[in-house]
Amino acid sequence: MKPRVVITGLGFATSIGNDRATVLRSLQESRSGIDFCPDLPQESGTCGLAGMVADFSFPGIRCDDWSFPASCQIDRNHLRSMSPHVVYACHAMQEAIAQARLPAEMVSHPRTGAMCASGGSMSTIYENFQVMQTQGVHRCYPLALPAGIPGTLNSNLGAKYKLKGAVLGFASACASSAHALGYAYDQIMLERQDLVFVVGAEDCNRFSILPFAGVRALSTRNQPSLTPSPFDEARDGFVATGGATTLVLEALEHAQKRDATILAEVLGWGEAADGHNVMTPEPRGEGLSRAMHNALTQASLQPGQVDYLNAHATGTGVGDMAEMLAVRNVFPVGQIPHISSTKALTGHGLCLAGAMEAAFCVLSLQEGFMPVSAKIQKLDPAFADLPILTSPHSDRPQIAMSNSSGFGGSNVSLLFQRWQN
Repeated sequence: MKPRVVITGLGFATSIGNDRATVLRSLQESRSGIDFCPDLPQESGTCGLAGMVADFSFPGIRCDDWSFPASCQIDRNHLRSMSPHVVYACHAMQEAIAQARLPAEMVSHPRTGAMCASGGSMSTIYENFQVMQTQGVHRCYPLALPAGIPGTLNSNLGAKYKLKGAVLGFASACASSAHALGYAYDQIMLERQDLVFVVGAEDCNRFSILPFAGVRALSTRNQPSLTPSPFDEARDGFVATGGATTLVLEALEHAQKRDATILAEVLGWGEAADGHNVMTPEPRGEGLSRAMHNALTQASLQPGQVDYLNAHATGTGVGDMAEMLAVRNVFPVGQIPHISSTKALTGHGLCLAGAMEAAFCVLSLQEGFMPVSAKIQKLDPAFADLPILTSPHSDRPQIAMSNSSGFGGSNVSLLFQRWQN
């Protein structure tokens, strides 16, 4: 028999909380983490909002100027090669390791790996390119290269935590950390690893956010109570966020042998590409339809068995529409799961989004609730036939699905089940 894959630890550094208890309360009470970002222009036509991560400050590229929670222990030798999102990830790793009760020798073990996802650090790259262009290449900070590249997350976590198994980085835009979780699942199913950390992380500054204004993807409304608003008739784009989330995936037998607390089970996953456009989704959601179908097939599930869908829905007009057409294509009338987008609360985490929302699904299954899709003033009539959660629902979900989509038409669908002893 193939191994079963379970989740034994979660860790957070997010706009709605930096620990499990705070994140759970925010989801249950629809507390938004969207606020004005001092690093973004506050002007008409440009969104000055972001999902702000409290208790972290990165005023420049020098790590000596940074501040973060004292509980996040990073010695300066490691900190010097990090960028902000790696610091977020260390905080999330620390919480996940503690919750999973992992001793140091199990973290640093040939059968323990890490699947990581981030877009690198544009601010670190930009600032050091400026030095190179104006002062010469030999004036560049020597550790700027490992601090800025897309592989900085897996490189730094591998070094700090002395990881000895498979350590990889994923870059499929906003599907990146969902891909990371899918491949972590495969590593365990193929018996190549016993335990894999899944880490998604992103910076939260003008360099990671403002490029999306150039492609008209960001909301232009500067009212945190109204935007982002996936599924709302007046939605006009997303609000970005940074932070990190870590999940500990583990073979069931391995977890049981060490008497670990199991939070949920990973049932399977699916992926598929649109084959359509470098930026916009295929209008009918055909690629995402295939990803969801592939996930259900791998997990040997019927569509009607899924209780809750955490949608990718970012709050763009075309994106939300394409995803809901995909949902209608996969789920027959009367079997469509309850749907919400937690991005209304957190903002869009980009490469972080898949891992963060997977962790939200785990909390939903554990605690027996479904997060509301917040900030909907008037539901788009195009979605009136869908069970979008605009108010709390009494059903306790048993199976949850989480969707992620990225540039180039990368689509991932993940399936989780409530753990019952």
